Amino acid sequence: MKKIKLLLLSLFLSVATYAAEEKTAEAIAPSQPGLGLSQSEILIILLLLFALVLLFVSVTLLNAFKVMYQEQLNPTPYSKPVKEEVLDYDSWLKQKPVKPSVWAKLLGLKPIEEEKNLVIDHAYDGIKELNNPVPAWFNFLFFGTMIFAAGYLFYYHIGGYGDLQDKEYENEMAKAQVEKAAYLEKSANTIDENSVKFDNTPMVLADGKTIFNTNCVVCHGDKGQGVIGPNLTDDYWLHGGGINNVFKTIKYGVPEKGMISWEKNLNPKQISAVANFILSLKGRNPAGAKSPQGEKYEEKDLKDNEMKVAKDSVNQADVTKK
Repeated sequence: MKKIKLLLLSLFLSVATYAAEEKTAEAIAPSQPGLGLSQSEILIILLLLFALVLLFVSVTLLNAFKVMYQEQLNPTPYSKPVKEEVLDYDSWLKQKPVKPSVWAKLLGLKPIEEEKNLVIDHAYDGIKELNNPVPAWFNFLFFGTMIFAAGYLFYYHIGGYGDLQDKEYENEMAKAQVEKAAYLEKSANTIDENSVKFDNTPMVLADGKTIFNTNCVVCHGDKGQGVIGPNLTDDYWLHGGGINNVFKTIKYGVPEKGMISWEKNLNPKQISAVANFILSLKGRNPAGAKSPQGEKYEEKDLKDNEMKVAKDSVNQADVTKK
């Protein structure tokens, strides 16, 4: 029997080896892409499945033949069936083996019927004691908490391998700052002429000044006094004042007057920074400044412009909902 099983196993291994060789040949000379499984791959899969089923059926038949052969050599003697005594329900219930439930096994509970077997011999004033030790699961949890506490003490307080709560707080705050900066960096690129806000913080003004000195001094002067372009330090504007109009002018430019569009050279955050820096130049009155050009932009005009921007935002939101 063992030789036959080995023969069948060898046959299966041979088929598997053949299939592996076919797969290797297919890998060396792959079929055209996009055609799915080739005919050889399908044949290999069917051959492997057939060999696996054949091996299973053969082993099952061999085991059955083995049992039949042993039964023929040593037949089991015939025994007349013994008629069992018919019991009533109460007698059957007493003989029925009672298996403890899974809950009782986990908690180590003993049935009330076994209480008499747990009584210890000695007694005091009629009070008897049961030999009912603490369950194993309780001891496991108890000693487990002690081992965990010792490991926790060594890892966090003695060895210093882990971070305590104050250190974890500092790490989380540092991580939050990084995420906040990434979010602000991402949201800054979504600024446009309607959502830009006035911001005169030192960091923004410093960034705006750097951009202004690099790109704008040729036309507007190093102090905003105006060279080819208009004076940026007075109250007069050719295309509207305020952060929204200045942002729009820088972004789209005024090609007919020589003001190029900076939309492709500067990102929205940079345009916002330089627009805020330009607004910070108001009232400086540098020497050699050009005479005013355009219309005077007052605080009332600024409020009207902000109301218009807010109204445009509400209308845009309504259109989006629809």
